[in-house]
Amino acid sequence: MSRVKRGLREALFLVLIVAAALWGMDWLRAPQLPADLAQQPLTALQGEVNLAELSQHQPLLVYVWATWCGVCKLTTPTVASLSQQGVKVVSVALRSGNDARVATWLEKKGLQGVAINDESGAIGQRWDINATPTFIVLHQGKVISTSSGWTSGWGLKLRLWWAAR
Repeated sequence: MSRVKRGLREALFLVLIVAAALWGMDWLRAPQLPADLAQQPLTALQGEVNLAELSQHQPLLVYVWATWCGVCKLTTPTVASLSQQGVKVVSVALRSGNDARVATWLEKKGLQGVAINDESGAIGQRWDINATPTFIVLHQGKVISTSSGWTSGWGLKLRLWWAAR
């Protein structure tokens, strides 16, 4: 029995080390978002949008991605699934080509919701985005959480649930 306990203790220790390393990397890559991020008017493929208004009644997931991002190819299906389940998603395409290319990519991936094409990277620079994908959860115009890199669907659902509390 002591071998089992020892094995469980070592597994738990390993999980804690990995979790601490992932949290530390996320903390280091976290963007220094401007205080007025949600109030800045943005031009989407669908027209003018305001993140504060979109996040007023339920949490809003802002998904910053790029067509050239390898990790985004893994996270986009998860975000698309959430958008199809009714989660409010604003996607920001970072330096991914013209509007037509971004719209085609979004349609192919099944990602619904408001789409912003940051063709020049100006929004990414203003928001201090250093890694793609980056996930920003807003609620009632306030940034609740940010995360960069791969994340699971459950991780995103947990962040959105937490933002609604």
